[in-house]
Amino acid sequence: MVFEHTSIIIGNLRIDEPVTVLTDLIVSAVCFYAYFKLYKLSLKNKVHVYLKYYFLSMGIATFIGGVIGHGFLYAFKAQWELSTGWIEFITHVIPENKMNAAANPWKLPGWLTSMFAVMLVERASIEYARKFIKPVVGKFFAWFNVFELLFFVAITFSTLNFFFVEVHTFYGFMVIVLSFNAVVFIKTRSQGSANFLIAVGFAAIAALFFMNQWGLHKWFNHFDMSHSFMAISAWIFYRGARIMVKNPVKV
Repeated sequence: MVFEHTSIIIGNLRIDEPVTVLTDLIVSAVCFYAYFKLYKLSLKNKVHVYLKYYFLSMGIATFIGGVIGHGFLYAFKAQWELSTGWIEFITHVIPENKMNAAANPWKLPGWLTSMFAVMLVERASIEYARKFIKPVVGKFFAWFNVFELLFFVAITFSTLNFFFVEVHTFYGFMVIVLSFNAVVFIKTRSQGSANFLIAVGFAAIAALFFMNQWGLHKWFNHFDMSHSFMAISAWIFYRGARIMVKNPVKV
């Protein structure tokens, strides 16, 4: 069920979608907590670096998304001239009814930061699985990881369309993170990878609530439901990350 946006007024201050802001900040708090906990670990390996900065980036992204993207977007005015020809080309490739309307450009900082975060958790998963995959496969996906990020950043920047953020996130979690951690779990029964698989499951539930716009009430809409499951997912990712960085898998 779709509900209208809500606002609260505190003195002269207007906060749009206050519950959505709050649930975004909860996700952000979990991510920042995970970052600081991982930061304190005296470790030197790529998986640790990637996961540490994944949580930092996702924390920043959800903070910006909550405060600017939802709470105070009305205060951020921007005009962006989109190329009509480019948009027409895109809608020949992707049906227009599958995409969202062009958004306020101030949505971009949160979107792009979240895409960078997804790239980092992809790299962590690829690196964690390297011992169990052919070197050429690891090398290919490590390079493709950079290419797909640049591609989706460019297309999101030029269309202001959240659809491409969704596609990038789906690919990152449901294809890369899921498959590479499944390989490690099957071969080693790694609890770290098991947690990652569970976390991806909660992220998928969050996506279902968001895409289908399932909400409970106008004060707890599909954004809030999605963010609640994202917070659970982030916590389970953190639990898995601690195991992965402290106990590297052995062949």
